[in-house]
Amino acid sequence: MSPVRTGFPRPLTRRRRFGWPRRVFAQVLLMQLAVATGVTVLATGLFLAPLSAQLDDQAMRRALAIAGTTASPRLAAGLTGGPPSARGPVQTEAERVRAATGAEYVVVMDTRGVRWSHPDPVQIGRVVSTDPSAALAGREVMEIDSGTLGRSARGKVPLRDADGRTVGAVSVGIEYDSVRDRLLGAIPGLLAHAGGALAVGALAAYLISRRLQRQTHDLAFSDISALLAEREAMLHGIREGVVALDRTGSVRLMNDEAQRLLGLGPEAAGRPLDEVLGRGRTADVLAGRVTGEDLVTVRGHRVLIANRMPTDDGGAVATLRDRTELEHLGRELDATRGLIDALRAQDHEHANRMHTLLGLLELEMHEEAVEFVTEVVGVHRATAEQVTEKVHDPLLAALLVGKATVAAERGVSLRLAPDSLLPDRLVDPRELVTVVGNLVDNALDAAAGTPDARVDVSFRTQGRTVVLRVSDSGPGVPEERRELIFTEGWTTKAPPVHGKRGLGLALVRRLAERRGGTATVAGGPDGGAEFAVVLPDALSDAPAEVPSDVPAALEPAEEAR
Repeated sequence: MSPVRTGFPRPLTRRRRFGWPRRVFAQVLLMQLAVATGVTVLATGLFLAPLSAQLDDQAMRRALAIAGTTASPRLAAGLTGGPPSARGPVQTEAERVRAATGAEYVVVMDTRGVRWSHPDPVQIGRVVSTDPSAALAGREVMEIDSGTLGRSARGKVPLRDADGRTVGAVSVGIEYDSVRDRLLGAIPGLLAHAGGALAVGALAAYLISRRLQRQTHDLAFSDISALLAEREAMLHGIREGVVALDRTGSVRLMNDEAQRLLGLGPEAAGRPLDEVLGRGRTADVLAGRVTGEDLVTVRGHRVLIANRMPTDDGGAVATLRDRTELEHLGRELDATRGLIDALRAQDHEHANRMHTLLGLLELEMHEEAVEFVTEVVGVHRATAEQVTEKVHDPLLAALLVGKATVAAERGVSLRLAPDSLLPDRLVDPRELVTVVGNLVDNALDAAAGTPDARVDVSFRTQGRTVVLRVSDSGPGVPEERRELIFTEGWTTKAPPVHGKRGLGLALVRRLAERRGGTATVAGGPDGGAEFAVVLPDALSDAPAEVPSDVPAALEPAEEAR
């Protein structure tokens, strides 16, 4: 009968493999235990090796001391009293000394090597089993040797009479088994101390390994290697800047994108952040002196968004995103919206004027209608002519004409100073358009809603330097905030849809400083605020050509007429 087969697979039995562990802490623990064990065994061996020799030396010196004490002239006189005897004075004295000192034997011999004393009385009268010539020659001898009583530690001294003549020798032996017993008796205590030291070392190794386990998050060496490779690939592959700082505020690492955004090189690693970046908002944001999310900062000509995350070791990791292009797009969107607002305002104004003109014609007030049309066309033409007469650059003139329309819609009078003059020799017109646009927008926001609202713009040139002043009738800027308003991210307005505020004045100052100029704010002549921007080398030496397609855009009233 065949066995019944079920539809469930048999569970796989996983064979357990024993070998070198993969975890970092386990490898370190085993290595530390191996080192501690090896050191303990080595120290124990190094201690035991000389201990045996020390015990031998102590036993031989003890035997020699007993022999030296026993070899007295009174004992030497006993050698002349008759033949060796088991009951003679020499045997009696020797046995007394042996019993008192615990020696294995005390043998007294004459110059012929014949024993006069021995623990075994049978040996008395016989020649000793070892060579006594050295002691009989007057020298002291220490040795480990074997005799009739077995192996012993021996000490031999010459025996002299009252006149100093050598009449024999005294040999004392310490049982060698007692020396070995002392050695073996010392081993358990020594091993106990060694075991205690090994246990303390093992405990310390375990604690260190557990700490290492927490710090490495229980990873294997292969995992750490893979993580390092992945980190390098990620840091150099992402399109965001990453800056890692240690607890002292020094740069730990900086990826390629961060170097590009901050304008730094690999030599920045290991140096303090303030030394690398210099004083400014960028260094304050990365160092954590300015807190928050998505902090705006300007580095060179780049607008950056920074976020900072502290790490467990007291350092931090900061990420940087480039918002320069997005910021440019946002400002172009703001400019487009401004133009749309201007067109909407013109459309409303045009509709009102057309209704007025229609009413005059229906009332058959033809002369009044002609005068009304002439007056409207003249106002527009006068505004355009006034701007183009003082500002010869077409882009900047077009900007001011558009801003004048927006200002009129908001109830603000935008005026050019009578002595303003800006020739058509700008090296970078778009740069000055950015400066003027930001300052005029801020001035319109400040002046709107105030009595007799106005914004005054003035252009002056000194050689190749352009000096721009924009003043308004707003509430002004308190003196304690006149430097703070040029900081990236500082604003009193609600953020726009496309991003964050607080960049306009920072860009104005950055553009001015990049040309070696300045951007400052002070109180206006009639209250409000007055911004002054100095742009060295903003004008070229040779007159620039005016694009042929710009005049048509600057004078819409002329074209409509």
